[in-house]
Amino acid sequence: MKTVLITGAAGQIGRALREAWQGKYRLRLSDIAPMAPPRPGEECIVADLADAAAVDALMAGGVDAVAHFGGHSVEGPWENLVGPNILGIHHVLESARRHGVKRVILASSNHAIGFYRREVVLDVARAPRPDGFYGVTKAFCESMGSMYADKHGMTVACLRIGTFKNPDRPDNVRHLSTWISHRDMIHLLERCIEAPDYHYALVYGVSNNTRRFWDNSAVAHLGYRPVDDAEAYAAEILARADDEDPLARQFHGGPYVPPDFSGDAGKIP
Repeated sequence: MKTVLITGAAGQIGRALREAWQGKYRLRLSDIAPMAPPRPGEECIVADLADAAAVDALMAGGVDAVAHFGGHSVEGPWENLVGPNILGIHHVLESARRHGVKRVILASSNHAIGFYRREVVLDVARAPRPDGFYGVTKAFCESMGSMYADKHGMTVACLRIGTFKNPDRPDNVRHLSTWISHRDMIHLLERCIEAPDYHYALVYGVSNNTRRFWDNSAVAHLGYRPVDDAEAYAAEILARADDEDPLARQFHGGPYVPPDFSGDAGKIP
């Protein structure tokens, strides 16, 4: 049985993975926030991602794969993001390298590509166009993951996650394109852990939505086959008034685009 370290284990995705993987993997669970007490096959370790020594200790004693979902998960002032999202990603990757952990899955975000226009379908080769400071930290995450794969021979997957909701359902028009169900997220992570050897993979974390505007065909070798479709909720969602901001409606990043926006949307290709 493989040992998987989950950072951000107290968060929405971390909790879902913990439930799904009970008995499937040995779980080392870490967060700075309170976690439920450990069950058989689990250990819980409080660690601040900005603390290099604390992160290094998480990797000691044998870890087969890291599912890194820790960090500041929403937009905020730069000073709030630097510790968990910039220093944190370096500490995770460097500690994994030092301890010989060869497979690392990193949580990027759709906000790393938030300033692309919605009419453009994006494949995994698209370069980042962040829609805010949070998106910038996720673009940094992707670059760090790519560098560690190239420089140190690690297997790294970066997931540009769409919309993961609790309760597990989309709740607005944008989510009809960006939603990823709990079932599909768990399947995606398992494929990133179990797929035969690969080098670096950039993957959109999105379900098989009829209206999706992200294309994963270039990473089909991972074996990710999502089954859920937000279209099942479309009639209910479309029956409600769409109150999305007109500026947000133009871009993939949606609600992260308008705050502090002082540019000219018409000049953004």
